[in-house]
Amino acid sequence: MNANVGALDRILRILAGVVMIGLAAKGAIGLWGYIGVVPLLTGLFRFCPAYTLLGFNTCGVNK
Repeated sequence: MNANVGALDRILRILAGVVMIGLAAKGAIGLWGYIGVVPLLTGLFRFCPAYTLLGFNTCGVNK
Protein backbone atom coordinates (compact mmCIF):
# COMPACT_ATOMS: atom_id res chain seq x y z
CA MET A 1 0.00 0.00 0.00
CA ASN A 2 1.74 3.15 -1.24
CA ALA A 3 1.11 6.53 0.39
CA ASN A 4 -0.92 8.82 -1.84
CA VAL A 5 -1.92 11.57 0.64
CA GLY A 6 0.50 14.49 1.01
CA ALA A 7 1.38 16.53 4.10
CA LEU A 8 -1.14 19.38 3.73
CA ASP A 9 -3.85 16.98 2.57
CA ARG A 10 -3.11 14.78 5.58
CA ILE A 11 -3.37 17.64 8.08
CA LEU A 12 -6.64 18.88 6.60
CA ARG A 13 -8.15 15.38 6.61
CA ILE A 14 -7.19 14.75 10.24
CA LEU A 15 -8.53 18.14 11.37
CA ALA A 16 -11.79 17.73 9.45
CA GLY A 17 -12.27 14.22 10.83
CA VAL A 18 -11.66 15.26 14.43
CA VAL A 19 -13.97 18.28 14.12
CA MET A 20 -16.77 16.23 12.56
CA ILE A 21 -16.50 13.49 15.18
CA GLY A 22 -16.39 16.07 17.97
CA LEU A 23 -19.48 17.86 16.69
CA ALA A 24 -21.32 14.56 16.29
CA ALA A 25 -20.36 13.53 19.84
CA LYS A 26 -21.81 16.81 21.16
CA GLY A 27 -24.98 16.30 19.13
CA ALA A 28 -24.46 19.49 17.15
CA ILE A 29 -24.61 17.89 13.68
CA GLY A 30 -26.28 14.56 14.27
CA LEU A 31 -25.06 11.03 13.79
CA TRP A 32 -23.97 11.58 10.19
CA GLY A 33 -21.00 13.49 11.61
CA TYR A 34 -19.36 10.20 12.53
CA ILE A 35 -18.52 9.88 8.83
CA GLY A 36 -15.54 11.97 9.98
CA VAL A 37 -13.90 8.64 10.77
CA VAL A 38 -13.19 8.25 7.04
CA PRO A 39 -11.04 11.39 6.56
CA LEU A 40 -9.42 10.77 9.95
CA LEU A 41 -8.30 7.27 9.00
CA THR A 42 -7.20 8.22 5.49
CA GLY A 43 -5.14 11.03 6.99
CA LEU A 44 -3.56 8.81 9.64
CA PHE A 45 -2.70 6.01 7.21
CA ARG A 46 -1.73 8.42 4.37
CA PHE A 47 -3.71 6.26 1.94
CA CYS A 48 -6.98 7.07 0.23
CA PRO A 49 -8.64 4.30 -1.80
CA ALA A 50 -10.58 6.88 -3.83
CA TYR A 51 -7.32 8.53 -4.86
CA THR A 52 -6.08 5.18 -6.13
CA LEU A 53 -9.21 4.66 -8.21
CA LEU A 54 -9.06 8.18 -9.64
CA GLY A 55 -5.29 8.22 -10.16
CA PHE A 56 -4.56 11.09 -7.75
CA ASN A 57 -1.44 11.43 -5.64
CA THR A 58 -0.88 14.49 -3.45
CA CYS A 59 2.31 13.32 -1.76
CA GLY A 60 4.47 13.75 -4.86
CA VAL A 61 6.57 10.61 -4.34
CA ASN A 62 5.26 7.13 -3.55
CA LYS A 63 6.59 6.06 -0.17
